[in-house]
Amino acid sequence: MANAAYAKRMDQTQFIAPDIKPRTAGGLHFDAVLHPHHALGRRGFVLLMSVMSLFCFFTGMAFFVIGPWPVAGLLMLDLLAIYFAYGLNFRMGRIYETVQLDDTALLIRRHMPDGRILCWNFQPYWAQVELIKKTPSQPLLAVRSHGKYLVFGDFLSVGERHEFADALRQALARQRNQRFA
Repeated sequence: MANAAYAKRMDQTQFIAPDIKPRTAGGLHFDAVLHPHHALGRRGFVLLMSVMSLFCFFTGMAFFVIGPWPVAGLLMLDLLAIYFAYGLNFRMGRIYETVQLDDTALLIRRHMPDGRILCWNFQPYWAQVELIKKTPSQPLLAVRSHGKYLVFGDFLSVGERHEFADALRQALARQRNQRFA
């Protein structure tokens, strides 16, 4: 089984589309679900918006009373901008990716917020896990096969990318050694 931090049992994996089933042709060697980090949960969002609303209301009323009343409207626009920015952040935070390795395929799925599922299928013998050094501080996690790359796990931190790449490399190596030993 894969690294415990990334491994998840088959029966615990949730899929959006009911017609897409996990592939388990000859046994699952690696199964991971990658989720983006959420810096602020729903409860924190409600608290933040409540505090910001009170601040904008009282500050706006103060400016309204002392004369420059358009500032009150600008404060409300700021509040709306924060609300919509966090709404977009929450929506994009619902993206997650699954990585599964069985005897016949390395399958990577990206589950989009609108319900679409993007799938990539690699032959495990040829698949190579790489960290592409696009910038020195932020390497990209990718699978390479037959001269093509698939970048995934963009929302992982640098340390998590290195750790996940090592775990997937080990799983691929074990699967190859087991199959061709």
